[in-house]
Amino acid sequence: MTLAEDGAVAGVWLNAIGTATPPHDVHAKFIDYAPAMLATARDRRLFARMVARSGIAHRYSVLEPDSDRSALDTGGFYRRGSFPTTDARMATFEAQALPLALAAVGNLGAEEGTSWKDGLSHLIITCCTGFVAPGLDAALIDRLGLDSAIERTLVGFMGCNAAFNGLKLARHIVRSEPRARVLVLSLELCTLHLQETAGLEQALSFLIFADGCAAAIISEEPRGLRLDRFASVVLQEGAGLITWRIGGAGFEMHLSGEVPAALSRSLPAHVATIAGQRPLDEISAWAVHPGGRSVLDAVEASLELGEDALAPSRAVLRDFGNMSSATVLFVLARMLAGGHVGPGLAFGFGPGLSIESMAFHGIAA
Repeated sequence: MTLAEDGAVAGVWLNAIGTATPPHDVHAKFIDYAPAMLATARDRRLFARMVARSGIAHRYSVLEPDSDRSALDTGGFYRRGSFPTTDARMATFEAQALPLALAAVGNLGAEEGTSWKDGLSHLIITCCTGFVAPGLDAALIDRLGLDSAIERTLVGFMGCNAAFNGLKLARHIVRSEPRARVLVLSLELCTLHLQETAGLEQALSFLIFADGCAAAIISEEPRGLRLDRFASVVLQEGAGLITWRIGGAGFEMHLSGEVPAALSRSLPAHVATIAGQRPLDEISAWAVHPGGRSVLDAVEASLELGEDALAPSRAVLRDFGNMSSATVLFVLARMLAGGHVGPGLAFGFGPGLSIESMAFHGIAA
């Protein structure tokens, strides 16, 4: 199936998406707390300037913010001078991941109706912020009453663009087994990995990230968004620009300020590959992972897009921040809710520096 086959309905389809976030909006709390961590008055001024330019109004966490200015959360998870160890963070992930996953799946069920689980044959989970075994796959099978023989796959530690790998795998499955129905669930608890840092660049990376979950159904049923093809590239020049390593005090993120420039140099050629023969002015929807306002600005400028082209991505960034792998599914959910018709391109960016992309198409009902 290609983008040129606009009139066709045969293929693999993303039928519906359910999304969920935890109840606690922590964005304002972090803005109030973070300056005290920074080493210099200059860094504090720059932090305030970047807050104003971030394009983010809300970010949600499984941790409840404390009204005390000197504390981050009510449970004392983060204590100044004694941030939690990795095992403590993973214990919190184990306790908090399943309720959020069930909320996203519940919202998917509200979209799909009571029979949404009928015929589910495969379960794919993407996550890079927590690991436990037995994991979310086993827990969801138990709580949702799924067939214990359902085929399970975990796509782990692939970062912000992992949802593309989950959707890509689901498409391969349905193409080889046309009766398959695949549940793809992307769950990230990014706020469990805050580091106590005096560095401005690291503090700014924490300003972006949040918790969230999205659940999607992929099948051959022709409704929603048709998944036409995928492409992937690893940019060797950017190998150290995004890194994600497991340390003794949580997972340690490095997000370089050079990422937007690296994407600007490489994205036009990659877009030409995924778009095939279709001119970019014929693309009616752009689902770009909102890795940050500067990333979206770089995509918009390098591809010479109109100022409203990335409106869905900017809206998700504003309302939820960067929820790692779940975020692009929040963008696609807005397009499904709006009844998108026509060709679209989606992009995600992750460690490597890597670009994952997808060509999709909405057909009028």
